[in-house]
Amino acid sequence: MRAVLVTDRTGPSGVRVHDVPEPELQPGHVLVEVKAAGVTFPDLLLTHGRYQEVPDLPFVLGGEFAGVVRKASYGSGHKVGDRVVCSSYRGFAELVSVPSGRVMPLPAEVPYEIGACLPANYLTMVFALLHRGRLQRGERVLVHGASGGVGVAAIQLALALGASQVIAVTSNLPSALDPRVHVVPAESFAAHTDALTVGAGVDVVVDPVGGERLARSLACMSAGGRALVIGFAAGTIPTISVDAALERNIDLVGVGWGSYLEGNPDELHRVWDQLMGLMREDRTIRPVIDRILPLEGAEEALRMLEARQARGRVVLRPSPAATRSHGIADS
Repeated sequence: MRAVLVTDRTGPSGVRVHDVPEPELQPGHVLVEVKAAGVTFPDLLLTHGRYQEVPDLPFVLGGEFAGVVRKASYGSGHKVGDRVVCSSYRGFAELVSVPSGRVMPLPAEVPYEIGACLPANYLTMVFALLHRGRLQRGERVLVHGASGGVGVAAIQLALALGASQVIAVTSNLPSALDPRVHVVPAESFAAHTDALTVGAGVDVVVDPVGGERLARSLACMSAGGRALVIGFAAGTIPTISVDAALERNIDLVGVGWGSYLEGNPDELHRVWDQLMGLMREDRTIRPVIDRILPLEGAEEALRMLEARQARGRVVLRPSPAATRSHGIADS
């Protein structure tokens, strides 16, 4: 079978498609035929050896994917033919053996390409907004990096959960998404936030960017607000003065979805069920897909992420029929 291997930690240039042996079904696993795989920022970091985990070379890349069960271990809870989404490494391949606890049911109405883009961004944001941020109906939300995968998920889910106003910090997001969404530039987001909230501030800040954003955001928050620290896409971990947090009883909340799952593996399915429920209630919750590429396009996809050229998610489709596309051909 074909798989995308990282053979050298030189970034996207160290990634190639190779023929490798098909995986054997391991005890407690499910063998999944991959229909679509989402390309994520952690995938890019792994090609550079900059992620929390540094697998031995060579290794198959790919952290989230959707497909069909081809074989299932006894007691796995899955059967042949099930449509599933998987949150596990080694997804950029035609077949993957996945621990059953990392396999979730994919409803028939959700296309594989959409399902493949849900685990990293949307599960993180359900966990962030509901469990860590305690978002309530009628609250205001400020989202940094709003055109990225996490940012788009944050906007859609905040609106679905009843936020009265979302301020999206980006230069790339279309302005007419929803009357509750206000797009503002990064360089002047604080002044815009003050004007849009008439000085009241926001209740929740979503920050996957890092750098100086978090410190500037504290001045934009209401008393009792929650600042969600999700990542450091800017490449700099912020050092901030906490006097604003003290004065207005602001919470600085870490959102480590992956580390949380290590100690609470059963939460993956519970949060997935919450996401599926929200998607059934609100059809606007769905990732924006920029393009679909074959496995051989993995290097191109990673370069797009590195250059910040993607206007939405990039998806790999192992099928030989995969073609460049700005839409979804089938489910």
